[in-house]
Amino acid sequence: QVQLVESGGGLVQAGGSLRLSCAASGRTFSSYGMGWFRQAPGKEREFVAAITWSIGSTQYADSVKGRFTISRDNAKNMVYLQMNSLKPEDTAVYYCAARRNFALARSLYDYDYWGQGTQVTVSS
Repeated sequence: QVQLVESGGGLVQAGGSLRLSCAASGRTFSSYGMGWFRQAPGKEREFVAAITWSIGSTQYADSVKGRFTISRDNAKNMVYLQMNSLKPEDTAVYYCAARRNFALARSLYDYDYWGQGTQVTVSS
C-alpha cells in the first residue's frame, strides 16, 4: 500500500522560503509520476508542480514558476518542493500525490494516492 507523508510546512513571512518533503513508501516508484497540489480555504485543490520519478522531468503552475522547484531523491524515496519568494497567496494546505503512470499530469483526478497535507502560512 502506497503511503505519502508530507512535512516541512509552517509559518513564514512574505519573501521567505520553505522546503516541503514527501516520504513515499509501499511501492517501487520508478514508473510513477509525483505531484504537489495545494488547497486554500474555500478554494478548490490546485496543481502546483509535478515530476516524473524516472528521469526527473518537471512541470509547474504558472503562479509558482520561477519561485518553486520540485525535485526527488530516488535513493531515499523522497520528493521535495523548494518554495522561495513566498507570497501571502501561497498560503494553503499542500498535498503530495502519486500516480501509477510515469507521465506528468496537472489534474488531481489523474493521481491515485494522496498524503494528509501540511499547512503553509505566509504572513504579509
